[in-house]
Amino acid sequence: MYEESADRLVTAAADGEDQAVEAALRPKLLDEFIGQERVREQLSLVLQAARKRGSAPDHVLLSGPPGLGKTTLSMIIAAELGAPIRITSGPAIQHAGDLAAILSSLTEGEVLFLDEIHRMSRPAEEMLYMAMEDFRVDVIVGKGPGATAIPLELPPFTLVGATTRAGLLPPPLRDRFGFTGHMEFYAPVELQRVVHRSATLLDVEIDPAGAAEIAGRSRGTPRIANRLLRRVRDYAQVRHDGVVTAEIAGQALDVYEVDARGLDRLDRAVLDALLRLFGGGPVGLSTLAVAVGEEAETVEEVAEPFLVREGLLARTPRGRIATAAAWQHLGLTPPVQTPPVQTTRGSVPPQPELFPADGS
Repeated sequence: MYEESADRLVTAAADGEDQAVEAALRPKLLDEFIGQERVREQLSLVLQAARKRGSAPDHVLLSGPPGLGKTTLSMIIAAELGAPIRITSGPAIQHAGDLAAILSSLTEGEVLFLDEIHRMSRPAEEMLYMAMEDFRVDVIVGKGPGATAIPLELPPFTLVGATTRAGLLPPPLRDRFGFTGHMEFYAPVELQRVVHRSATLLDVEIDPAGAAEIAGRSRGTPRIANRLLRRVRDYAQVRHDGVVTAEIAGQALDVYEVDARGLDRLDRAVLDALLRLFGGGPVGLSTLAVAVGEEAETVEEVAEPFLVREGLLARTPRGRIATAAAWQHLGLTPPVQTPPVQTTRGSVPPQPELFPADGS
């Protein structure tokens, strides 16, 4: 699977700086968490009921694109329950023994956060079935015909799984979660609140218009909003008086090549090649990737999802095509469509006229 580089300013992947800053910016309780109203309300009911019963809540699965707050919600779950939290990830658990070591060291009521749970190895995944359902694991001692399974009882715990690809989870694992919450992209108004809150914690003076400018370019993702805020802060402190206004935020993000809709250099390069070189398509993925000097996986998994979500690009059986919004966004005029040509075998579909009739 292709991993998106964290070098892009508008990537939702977290780098070292993001992780350090997020630790300070994360809300500690559900009431402080901005956005995701439906998930927050449902999760609040689950946690309140568990506290009244005095038992561990059902296992929780949080799905959705990166950067929307899945890790933050897992920490809030532990804080609301007054329980410790253990954090690990699917790629770190490659053997059943790795998982057994973690599970056997859990205390009663502890929260185990398993990020990217869909990337866990199959043997560990099968061990997790029994641990989630019966709070028990079978530890295999020895090999071959002499191998012995020793049952190990586990204290009640709550597993919080996070995944960016819920469809890759096998049904037996997905069915063992008592609550599943899907995280949605944020609306600009919600991101403005995120930017205001982060600016207060980072001691950045920002006006409402400045927050709105940053929110509008954040691709619906709080992590990106916080990253853009830090870069705008740097620009405001170095070239101005430190106050972030709409004009200063726009100037700063223009320097970092993030346009008004949140497109960066790679996104615009893909659209530009599709429009200028191929007349809006359709064009194959590999051909488009060569045109922008990137790997096909980079174009398909890094640039395309956002362009499709923004309605600027469409995937068709014949290849990638640009929408009318793409032409408008880059300030270009779509090519003139010639009428169908009638032949003895029927009509030939209209083709875009990429060059003027005089050949100039």
